[in-house]
Amino acid sequence: MDILLVVSAFNSLSQRVYAELSDEGHRVDVVLASHGPDAVRDAVREMGPELIVAPMLKSALPEDVWREHTCLIVHPGPPGDRGPSSLDWAIAEEACEWGVTVLQAEAAMDAGDVWADGSFPVPPVGKSDLYRNELSDAATAAVLLAVRRYADGSYKPRPQNEPGVHVMWRDFFRQEQRRIDWHDDTATVLRKLRGADSQPGVRDEICGREVFLHGGHPEDRLRGEPGELLATRAGAVCRATRDGAVWIPELRPRKSSGDPAPFRRPAASVLAGFPAPPGSGPGMPGSHDRPYWLPEIAAPLELPPGRTTWTDIRYRQRGRIGFLSFSFPGGAMSTTHCRRLLAAWRYALTRPTSVLVLGGARDFFSNGIHLNVIEASSDPAGESWSNLNAMNDLVEAVLRTTDRLVVAALGGNAAAGGVMLALAADEVWCRTGSVLNPHYRNMGLHGSEYWTYSLPRRVGAETAERLTTEARPVSAATAERIGLVDRLLPVASQDFAAEVERLVADLADDPDLPRRITAKATARHADELHRPLAEYRRAELARMRAVFFDPEAPYHALRSAFVRKLPTGSPRPLAAGHAR
Repeated sequence: MDILLVVSAFNSLSQRVYAELSDEGHRVDVVLASHGPDAVRDAVREMGPELIVAPMLKSALPEDVWREHTCLIVHPGPPGDRGPSSLDWAIAEEACEWGVTVLQAEAAMDAGDVWADGSFPVPPVGKSDLYRNELSDAATAAVLLAVRRYADGSYKPRPQNEPGVHVMWRDFFRQEQRRIDWHDDTATVLRKLRGADSQPGVRDEICGREVFLHGGHPEDRLRGEPGELLATRAGAVCRATRDGAVWIPELRPRKSSGDPAPFRRPAASVLAGFPAPPGSGPGMPGSHDRPYWLPEIAAPLELPPGRTTWTDIRYRQRGRIGFLSFSFPGGAMSTTHCRRLLAAWRYALTRPTSVLVLGGARDFFSNGIHLNVIEASSDPAGESWSNLNAMNDLVEAVLRTTDRLVVAALGGNAAAGGVMLALAADEVWCRTGSVLNPHYRNMGLHGSEYWTYSLPRRVGAETAERLTTEARPVSAATAERIGLVDRLLPVASQDFAAEVERLVADLADDPDLPRRITAKATARHADELHRPLAEYRRAELARMRAVFFDPEAPYHALRSAFVRKLPTGSPRPLAAGHAR
């Protein structure tokens, strides 16, 4: 069928639905509703779709569109649930299980007949993590079922007012309901932080300035007066609750605050620009990435037994297997993130292992360089260059690891340099719900991270050219079919880490492993003789440097619009010839 996706943003769920519908043989196009109702009407007129699907829509479809065409809306709540903040309410009310409904568009919001629905567990994770994983699994399965039912022609959607369906309207979940009382217990504070981790954040006040808090993790030892700022770590800030403390990874200044960078970025870097609170005493001037008046309290790379404190990079060992896991907000990796992960990689190489697993956590693997940190920099071109070189250093270190087998374990999505980081490993394992974007064109970039070496050697030159120029999301199944991925793990997000550990144990016990490691080292040596990695890096970086330091290059406007969530470019993001 010809299917048109109408979306407010081509986000993770929209990309997954696009990729999996395409895998089933449908011809799928996308239009951004954020460009206005006329853009939607134009796309419908030009494409003449047999079916319209809206996986993520914040505004109503034009009435003439849904009256003349069958339009299926994905609602992140069970049948009967209605309103714009369904998932927020589920987290706030501590639901153990939640649902998703594919319903037909009509005049009343979320009231249309049901074409398919599904349910999913609600683990104690951030809303965005839940959305990209458990909800995405259920929503994609429901969309595929609804499309099959529509194509069959014999299915009659059921009304939501049928017996047994509890209809409930839930209003917009407002900041007043998200407000944190720091005299609350840690569990309550964490639930509120996690319920708004990506959007919209929790509005609060720090050092006399209003900010939004994004994300939260528990601390096991640090204590203080409720609301007191205690320390920084890896860009996050620790704040005391009634009975403990939480780590907050990111802050976002209010747009009305006058801050030139009113978007999410590492919490400590935002605080670095704030005045010191009364009583903090004299100190050295703050750096650009952390306030001088808070101590930086690092966590050991290998947490000792009994410690549960948060850190974004961890190493552990099980016999001859090393596990280096990392989790950065939004999958973005700043210069500092890359350098810290490289230091951890070098530490892991000192350990006596024959297999090293990189990644393995649920949710994002990596999306490459940190555009928010770059945009907030006083020198975005220079920071872009530093960040890219730090990412290249990390990828090169993985490529040059020849004394053990490396497995990249992708529990979630990856894009741009993050995909190339995974491809530097010997084997790439991927959860079936993941989506890969092995390209850079949406930011007007040629790309680096040794992609001109790693991508063609996996998928061939012709496919590498197609992936990087078409710039379309790739499902995990397609990634395996074309050679981007070696093994698919058909498990739920919360089971991914355990499944990786089970499978890698078999790999480590394989009597053929020493031969594979020797063959790997031989192949790397032969590749180096044919064309040194330094040559790939030099050619890639020459093109990237020309863009970074050209103030007229589209990259700068595209980056700024992306970070500040401004519409840009064509309302048809996948249209041929689309200016990126």
